[in-house]
Amino acid sequence: MDRAAKQKLVEELRQVFTETEVVVVVQNAGLTVAQMTDLRRQIKAAGASFKVTKNRLTRLALDGTRYQQIDGLFKGPTGIATSSDPVGAAKVIVEFAKKNDKLVLLGGAMGDSKLDVNSVKALATLPSLDELRGKIIGLLNAPATKVAGVVQAPASKLARVFNAYAKSGEEAA
Repeated sequence: MDRAAKQKLVEELRQVFTETEVVVVVQNAGLTVAQMTDLRRQIKAAGASFKVTKNRLTRLALDGTRYQQIDGLFKGPTGIATSSDPVGAAKVIVEFAKKNDKLVLLGGAMGDSKLDVNSVKALATLPSLDELRGKIIGLLNAPATKVAGVVQAPASKLARVFNAYAKSGEEAA
């Protein structure tokens, strides 16, 4: 790789680090091409991205970003999963690492906070942004249906009373 290509890669990585919400660092020694393809497919489906990068270039890209504190994690064959959804990348990496012992979770960062392995695992247990949106919409819709039921209840009771009164008036006549 020539100097210009390396500079371009550093700039691309720096842009990724400025635009992303979470970075998860893994060690991927011994994964087959099929396993890496499966991992990339799962990460892409979660709305995240995965890159295997050169450690020296990644450390250069981290310099001056809010993720600078994780530069010590880049030793050996490493890869980074990044996502704008703080939970998406962590969920996929943790689930994949459970099934495949050749993918080792090293840590990561979210915003200005450095995450150790246990913090990334805890982050993976949280509901994703889409799940939270669904729950909020469900909570907002529930009161509306309850209000509609309460508003309709007096009218239906009143209609039943009038109906009963009319039937009793017919029987009397």
